[in-house]
Order: sequence, then C-alpha cells, then structure tokens
Amino acid sequence: MTVHDEPGYQDPAREAVTYDGVAGSGPPYDGLSLIASRHCKRAFLERPIPRDVLAEVLLTAGQAPSSRNVQPWRMTVVTGSPLDALTRTLCEGFDRGERPRPDCPNRTPTLDDTAAERARTALSGVLCAKGHAPDDASAARAHFRDNLRFYGAPAALVCHVSGDAVPGTFLEAGLFLQNVMLGLVARGLGSCPQFSVVGYADALRRKLDIDADRIIVCTMAVGYPDEAAPVNRFVPTRARLEEYVHWS
Repeated sequence: MTVHDEPGYQDPAREAVTYDGVAGSGPPYDGLSLIASRHCKRAFLERPIPRDVLAEVLLTAGQAPSSRNVQPWRMTVVTGSPLDALTRTLCEGFDRGERPRPDCPNRTPTLDDTAAERARTALSGVLCAKGHAPDDASAARAHFRDNLRFYGAPAALVCHVSGDAVPGTFLEAGLFLQNVMLGLVARGLGSCPQFSVVGYADALRRKLDIDADRIIVCTMAVGYPDEAAPVNRFVPTRARLEEYVHWS
C-alpha cells in the first residue's frame, strides 16, 4: 500500500496557504474552520519561530476553562541548543534500549475492536505517507525514534502538572493544550502532540530542570509545517457523529 491508497491522504500536493502575501501565515478562520483544519504535522521547515508568536499563543491558550480558576497546567518551551541537547539525550536512551517509563498511562490496557483498528490504521497511514509498507517493523521503530527528535521541529513544548494531580487536572490541561494547538494553527504554525516522548519523563525532568514531583503530561513538536511533505497530508479518518453522539 502506498500513501495514495491510504484513507485520509490529501492528494495532490497542496500549495502553501498565503494570506496578505505571507506564505504559511494562514487565512483568517472562523472558529469551526480553525478546529477542522488542525491535524498533526510531522515535518517542519527550517524556519525559527519568533518568541513573541509563541508567547502570544501560550498566553491566549491560558484562557482555557479551569475549575475555580486553578489553571494547573505548566509549559516548558525548548528551542535552540537546549533542544538539540535534549533530542540527543532522548535518542541515546532509545538507542541503548531504555524501556519507556511514562508517569501515567495515556489509554486503557485493552482497546475494543474499533479503537484497536483506528490505532492500527493511524500508524500504517503515517508509515505509508513516509513511503514504507504499513507492516514494516523497522520503519515503525524509526518513526518512534523520530518522535524523540520532535520531527526536526524548531520548538518543543513540555506540558506538566503537579504530582498530586487528579483526573480533573488532566482534563483542564487537555483544554489548555487544545487551545495551544488551535492558536498555533491561527498563526500559521503546525504541531504534533506526543505521548511517546513522555516515556522518557526522567530525562525530560533532568535536562529541563523540571521538579522531580511534576507529572509530564505530553510534549508537542511545533514549527512551520512543510506542506510539501507527504506525511503532512495524511489525515486519519474520524468517527461519524452517530458513533459518539446520542440525542435524548
């Protein structure tokens, strides 16, 4: 199977969006169009992100709802040489065969048939988009390692919460993270939230001076997406409305 055969592939190569003559800045969005346009990006241009753009997105994302206005999320932004050092440490651990040890699970121990099939097709779709067979184990391993490089993005975000976090804490962090991703789209940026990197939580805390009692929720690769890369045109098929909405 090639990327062109995989459900969700957007063909042909899409031209970079321009607005006010600025390539990649993106068009003005209404809210629903903004949500629908957000998809994971796994290839980025070698173009630095102005700090004030990231600051604007993160500040605005802080408007996420929070019970009693606690705002439990914290974000560490990593760029430049610290990011290079971090990716080296993560990849060295992976190459040594260190077993991932995330602070908490991101899904249930077993998946029902529908969820398991979605997970399988999502991975096979990414592999096909990179030009590999969907069952290529070595390509899957290389893809996992590419996560630890943040797909070559110029910035990585690390979201963490307090060690005594409860389920509601993660809900609020998720609301904040969704705001971050939508804000990035609004500024012509792309992102990919990552749980696989959290498997090396101890390394993240050590390299980024994050307190030992903090729970690493996820990381996020951030940059200006390379829309010429086939992997960025893979969009997994989403569930139909009737699969998750019941009207009573």
